[in-house]
Amino acid sequence: MKFIHTSDWHIGRTENRASRQAEFEAFLDWLAVAVDRHGAEALLVSGDVFDSATPGTRSQELYYRFLCRMAASPVCRHVVIIAGNHDSPSFLNAPRELLRALRIHVLGRIGEDREVLELADAEGKTGLIVCAVPYLRDGDVRLAEAGESMEDRETARLRGIRAHYARIAELAGRKRDELGADIPIVAMGHLFVAGGRRNEGDGVRDLYAGSLGLVPADVFPPLFSYVALGHLHAPQKVDGAGTIRYSGSPLPMGFAEAGQRKSVCLVECAGGKAETALLDVPVFQEFLRLSGNMAELEEGLRSLARADSGAWLEITYRGEEIIGDLPARLEELVAGTRMQIRAVKDARLLQTLLGGIHAGERLADLDVLEVFERCLDGHEVPDAQRPGLRLAYREILASLESPEEEAGAE
Repeated sequence: MKFIHTSDWHIGRTENRASRQAEFEAFLDWLAVAVDRHGAEALLVSGDVFDSATPGTRSQELYYRFLCRMAASPVCRHVVIIAGNHDSPSFLNAPRELLRALRIHVLGRIGEDREVLELADAEGKTGLIVCAVPYLRDGDVRLAEAGESMEDRETARLRGIRAHYARIAELAGRKRDELGADIPIVAMGHLFVAGGRRNEGDGVRDLYAGSLGLVPADVFPPLFSYVALGHLHAPQKVDGAGTIRYSGSPLPMGFAEAGQRKSVCLVECAGGKAETALLDVPVFQEFLRLSGNMAELEEGLRSLARADSGAWLEITYRGEEIIGDLPARLEELVAGTRMQIRAVKDARLLQTLLGGIHAGERLADLDVLEVFERCLDGHEVPDAQRPGLRLAYREILASLESPEEEAGAE
């Protein structure tokens, strides 16, 4: 049986408050076509469907419109979706019974009787058994005990994850024995497997407080022909055989992933073997990083304009001259082009600030007001000007922390 493995859509994610709705819509359109074109009889989505536990109405509309399209597909017979750490289990589960009638299986939270699924092929026979294990929250896999240490909690968590996958594998093996056929068994999961690679600034959250949330690859019993993972955003395999894989996010999760290849996995299972091919996802919105002094930035932007680039840009200024109106000058350079500047960083300011950090301190140890005071000191701002600047800064912070006018707006 052939299926497509994808994950980490993060529908509703923005970039510096700019909507990415058009990208998500374009990706889901592409995915629906790819499923039919490659003859995938099933689609497995390994968590983090949404970027937020309370997705806005436009995100929900995209999601349900796509599921309706899959239900009407002449090729795809099943969709299996598990919750990730960004998703709300209750929200995903709410329409579960209705979606099941459309052969769309949603697992928001654990339930061993529901996690083992038989997927029928075109002839109506079971062609694939899927162990759809959603994101395992701490309370799902261990009981808290008074006085336990961090090491005790970590040991209990890993033991609980291993035991859960062992139980699910046992149920799946029993079901296969009952069917009396050499049916491949595939597992799904949303977790951080040791050996997996993440990129700095890729938006991946640590899964468990106080630890990296790492689990060894051997938590997955050898019964599984393939393990379809979600959580890490770079496509990668975490075992030598390539049968334990992260599909990665289909879209870049920010400028930290600018220029990186994005893909979904096309998997064909026969018996106990799985063959995998990567399907490259087109670039629907280019992300670019530019860095240099003012002359270098001007030349880079002119070159992109001559090429009629429509990229979103993160620009880092590394010149020696202090430019007070840096964002405005850069915006003038892209005026009349299809490019949009989404972030401007001044490396000189950051260097000045970091130079004021004392030995043993980290930037993360300072709150936002302390950082601002270090900036004032670093630039030797006169005392007479500081009260007005502090007031303006506090007003800006208050405006950023105030809730949006419409909850869930995008």
